[in-house]
Amino acid sequence: MLKHSLQFKLSQKLSPQQIQLMKLIQLPTQAFEQRLEEELVENPALENGKEEEEKNEDDFSDISTDDFDNDDDYNEQIETGDINIDEYLSNDETPDYKYQANNFSDDDEDRSMPLAAGISFHQDLINQLNTFILNDNERNIAEFLVGSIDDMGYIRRTVQDMVDDMAFTQGLYTDEKTVERILLVVQELEPSGVAARDLQECLLLQLKHKTPSESVDLATKIIEDQFDAFTKKHYEKLLQKFDASKDQLRKAIDEIERLNPKPGGAYDGNQKMTEHIVPDFTIRIVDGELELTLNGRNAPELHVSKDYQDMLKTYKDTSNKSNSQKDAVQFIKQKLDSAKWFIDAIKQRSETLYVTMNAIIHYQKEYFLDGEESNLRPMILKDIADLVGLDISTISRVANSKYVDTPYGTKLIKEYFSESMTNDQGEEVSTIEIKNILQQVIADEDKKKPLPDDKLAELLLEKGYPIARRTIAKYRELLDIPVARLRKKI
Repeated sequence: MLKHSLQFKLSQKLSPQQIQLMKLIQLPTQAFEQRLEEELVENPALENGKEEEEKNEDDFSDISTDDFDNDDDYNEQIETGDINIDEYLSNDETPDYKYQANNFSDDDEDRSMPLAAGISFHQDLINQLNTFILNDNERNIAEFLVGSIDDMGYIRRTVQDMVDDMAFTQGLYTDEKTVERILLVVQELEPSGVAARDLQECLLLQLKHKTPSESVDLATKIIEDQFDAFTKKHYEKLLQKFDASKDQLRKAIDEIERLNPKPGGAYDGNQKMTEHIVPDFTIRIVDGELELTLNGRNAPELHVSKDYQDMLKTYKDTSNKSNSQKDAVQFIKQKLDSAKWFIDAIKQRSETLYVTMNAIIHYQKEYFLDGEESNLRPMILKDIADLVGLDISTISRVANSKYVDTPYGTKLIKEYFSESMTNDQGEEVSTIEIKNILQQVIADEDKKKPLPDDKLAELLLEKGYPIARRTIAKYRELLDIPVARLRKKI
């Protein structure tokens, strides 16, 4: 049975302006500059940079939205009483230097980092094919094979699949034997190891390009005949199989370890853009005190366009206002509202970034003064959120995408956040400190007899950190350190 009823309920929803502000806050400096450029293009009422000094301060000082309120016919279409045009003028009573002296210098604004244009990994491989003598059909097959290579340099498809794909999508009718022959040509391209179908073939292709020697020959035999034993580091089995000495096996393994398991990833002109890190904050130590500055590129100078001011003044001085002029003022009102919000949002963004980072450096003052990671206090997002009175999600947006330049290097802010644990003395220590100690213990171990996780747990317990074996395994994985068996060296 269907019935209608009324129900009242309270709910919280973010306004479009709040959503846009959150998006602005999470943007790092370079992405923020790009977003600013987009807004300047979309909103002609906004202009970036200092206004002309020659402007007569009295030109627009007498403009008030009250002048538009006298037009009774127009008041029905547009409410202009709440617009204060002076807020968008750059020639106000407060000098620009008062806004920028404590935050940034003019030198920060015009720095640019041009990137050299390059060719893609796949285009470079296609260009290399020009050095081989191939007929049209062979070249088409070769180009198809190059197109099947992934970014790591591998072909992850069977020859039969590629034969069928060429027939259906390219109209190239061939057979597996021909494709295998052309594949050998593609595998001659640089970097060596490219177009391999698995890791074993990739390593063999690279060994093939090396200058022949006793260690290279033994390395080739190991990969060809005992690849599984090698990956599992069964060195005793390899010594017996090839009747080699430990020194000979060690040299062969050194040859293999110098090979690149991802040849495509080493290409200098890969499609991935080179990322330049622009610090959002700078921390300096001045007379024993921490000094925090926000990158000036996060605080651009925005003002309303002079052309829009002229249009408002013209409308004010015109006695007979046409419909087109009224439509223009309506458009101006919308753009001014948008410009005012954007200017306020940028100010709020700058304030949020500054107060958040300021709270972090005071919370971690001991660390920032001497750079000793052992002085890093356990710190979670809630700790900083409580200090600054902001939501945890806002702190997360600041921490996850912003970099800070310190006397000890440039780091992502989120790297300073960590959980806590209690040592044997009842003191709370950061998990960052424990990971560093674990990493050092593993670095100092005997690689002929690497320590399993339970032994590592015992060693850390001796150092005053009671940690379970499963937690050791978790930290080891976070540090990208393999299990003991795979750390073994002959």
